[in-house]
Amino acid sequence: MAATTHTVTNQVPPLVGHDVFATDRVLSGAVERHVEPGVLPVALEELGELGRAAGSAQAQEWGAQANAHPPVLRTHDRYGHRVDEVEFHPAWHRLLGHAVSAGLTDAWGRPAGHVRRAAGFLVWTQAEAGHGCPLSMTHAAVPALRTDPELAAVWEPLLTSHTYVEGLRNPHEKAGVLFGMGMTEKQGGSDVRSNTTRAEPLSGEGAYLLTGHKWFCSAPMSDGFLVLARAPGGLSCFLVPRVLPDGTRNVFLIQRLKDKLGNRSNASAEVEFDGTWARLVGEEGSGVRTIIEMVAATRLDCVVGSAGLMRQAVAQAVHHSTYRDVFGGPLIDKPLMRNVLADLALESEAATVLAMRLAAAYDADTEAERALLRLALPAAKYWVTKRCTAVVGEALECLGGNGYVEESGLPRLLREAPLNSIWEGSGNVQALDVLRALQREPQALDAFLREVGKARGADHRLDAAIKGLLTELADLDGVEGRARRLAERFALVLQGSLLVRWAPPEVADTFCASRLGGDWGAAFGTLPHSLDLASVVARARPVAD
Repeated sequence: MAATTHTVTNQVPPLVGHDVFATDRVLSGAVERHVEPGVLPVALEELGELGRAAGSAQAQEWGAQANAHPPVLRTHDRYGHRVDEVEFHPAWHRLLGHAVSAGLTDAWGRPAGHVRRAAGFLVWTQAEAGHGCPLSMTHAAVPALRTDPELAAVWEPLLTSHTYVEGLRNPHEKAGVLFGMGMTEKQGGSDVRSNTTRAEPLSGEGAYLLTGHKWFCSAPMSDGFLVLARAPGGLSCFLVPRVLPDGTRNVFLIQRLKDKLGNRSNASAEVEFDGTWARLVGEEGSGVRTIIEMVAATRLDCVVGSAGLMRQAVAQAVHHSTYRDVFGGPLIDKPLMRNVLADLALESEAATVLAMRLAAAYDADTEAERALLRLALPAAKYWVTKRCTAVVGEALECLGGNGYVEESGLPRLLREAPLNSIWEGSGNVQALDVLRALQREPQALDAFLREVGKARGADHRLDAAIKGLLTELADLDGVEGRARRLAERFALVLQGSLLVRWAPPEVADTFCASRLGGDWGAAFGTLPHSLDLASVVARARPVAD
């Protein structure tokens, strides 16, 4: 018999059974803008299917299970043989299988492939973010392997396959493979030029034996890895397969799995190489130059992934506020809550628009677009990934105590949020990379100014921000100590210019007034009250089926 005191009222229905893509007006608009008309119907159909899957109760359950049952390391079998396997919950494999079949490792050869894949990655991140790591590295390995046409001819069809095959065996007997990356060592971190892993050449062309360690190696059950090691000719890039062509296991000694803050569904390992067979990629001594395109592609995924986490958090906050009654009316109608939600929605929209513009630059693949990426990508990676944690934390607070409990899903998002700011180069690394682009590649600044110049004259606060950025660049005294300030300004000016061109007037006006005009406090919910904040919030609302 139910207790008479336990009547459930004023609880918000779950945000489930909706199309994550179609109800994201910002993302769907970006796809329509950046995908050519002949490809657009196919892109919208595939993204709609993925969006409905991401918003389903089944996908949400997979995400919860994959994080509740993190991977387990088995170094030896029952007889004492070294096996170095990581066991994942079935939900992990279902998530990966759905992602691969949706083309989330296939961008480099399809029309508008990067925009389509980035949109899908942003959508599917909202089902579960941890398994995005092997998806990202697999996608990003393609340009590095293309430095060796022979290797690319063998591996690229497997990397871009839409078939996920679980388990370790000869990769050339599989219909599709996943790749990882190993650069970080315990003594160096981001300073990869201090790597000590040795590569000794064998008699076979391009074959080496590696001896050393990697401090962070994510998704160690992948079929292959691109790693850095020191060959006789200097720091070089190598392909390390988990299983050799004869079917035997390569020496890949997993010492332990990292116990991480978030990203619990994904395994990150410490790995030892001890006579590990590897194949040289590129030339000896050109390891950083060879692998840098892989790093750049994964950095874009950090931006896209953070935009996905922000969107999910904001959607949950707006959904909760729509259905929750407080003090005589819906929470969403309260002026102060509306201000908070509008501020969060603004941050989410700016991140999505910027991420998709960068993906479109990859598709264009012109000299000008490559120059733009050289400056805009590290600035975006710096700023968007830093904003993610603040956005998710504030969104959680919108749900109050209901958001603080694990069942809401928001705590998992909050633990995940800092990851993209750290992975593939932390904030200082990105800010210094912005400086390197300015100092070594003047065409990057020219490309940036041409891009933001497309919106010049449309908003006086944007014009003033561009002028202020140029003034900042004219004074290079102590520039390294100001690198974060510069990276932030580059990102905000670019976001502002994109919103002025493509967002509704109320969104662009609010962004320029707060982020560029300075009419903003140090916390979310401090937007100018005189602006049309209700329209900004309404644009961010996810509409359940």
